Amino acid sequence: MSAAYDVVGIGNAIMDVIAPLNDAFLSDHGMIKGTMALIDQDRALALTKAFRANGETQTIAGGSAANTMVGIAAMGLRAAYIGKVGRDRTGEALADGYRAAGLDFATRPTDTGAASARSMIAVTPDGERTMNTFLGASTEFETGDVVDAMIRAADTLYLEGYLFDSDAAKAAYVHAAEVARASGGKVAITLSDPFCVDRHRDSFRHLVDHQTDIVFANRDELLTLTGGSDLEAGLAELERDDLVLCVTCSADGSIISVGGERHDIPVVWAETLVDTTGAGDQYAAGVLAGRAMGLSWPDAGYLGSIAAAEVIGHYGARPESSVHDMALRVAPELMRRAMSPVA
Repeated sequence: MSAAYDVVGIGNAIMDVIAPLNDAFLSDHGMIKGTMALIDQDRALALTKAFRANGETQTIAGGSAANTMVGIAAMGLRAAYIGKVGRDRTGEALADGYRAAGLDFATRPTDTGAASARSMIAVTPDGERTMNTFLGASTEFETGDVVDAMIRAADTLYLEGYLFDSDAAKAAYVHAAEVARASGGKVAITLSDPFCVDRHRDSFRHLVDHQTDIVFANRDELLTLTGGSDLEAGLAELERDDLVLCVTCSADGSIISVGGERHDIPVVWAETLVDTTGAGDQYAAGVLAGRAMGLSWPDAGYLGSIAAAEVIGHYGARPESSVHDMALRVAPELMRRAMSPVA
């Protein structure tokens, strides 16, 4: 299939507000380290003020799937993003930020008056991220927001699990997956968060079992989806001939199962661990970009490890240096194999 886009992503359009903060700040403001909490607009405004009062903040047009699309575009591939924003300055900044990062972005703003989403991300000195997220207008995403023509023009559709918290968004995902598959495209999904999977296990499982070609998950998310405690058993339960499972296991690297054939992918260590925000998002970017470049699944997985290593070496969930150049340094043979398709 000749496509205008290598990957089109759908997810929560969220402005990331990132600040380096200490454990005492987390305690003083009732945050549980290493977790993601959903908050209301008043809490978001209060935390924004507290973040700015305690040091320099960084704002980036984000969202999990958006970060993955930005990573793919940064590797020279064609990516687009679909996500709901409000008719406000933050919404305008989100749209501008996505386009400046090389993405096609055409979702219409909401007319309900809901404010655009933002995520307050506190990064402690050990590199751990603690997130407080106001979903705002992103929760209004529905089937009418799916840009069918954009999906038909893509080789792969990438769906973000965080958006599963509304029935309208679930219906939109099913519609988007049907459009992609009818057009000959692949459907990939990231499970995003074990708590989100637990809330909507049946819906996730139905989508994975019937309308998905590629699954991205970490170990906890996969086990939550299968309801077990053993990774080997969880993989075996989901494996089928036409499904690819990409499971990250933190410092142990990742596992890519292609139709039941397992590949152990080693971790690539960052020179300095600064911020783990976006490691999973950029791993997915590397894998999907690698496949679009013609790499085998194991090589694409290793490119994912390299992309994850780049992003944890600095604040923020987007690459700040060339992943391609980093890959040439770390694994020159891998990049020489790019554009030499392997099934």
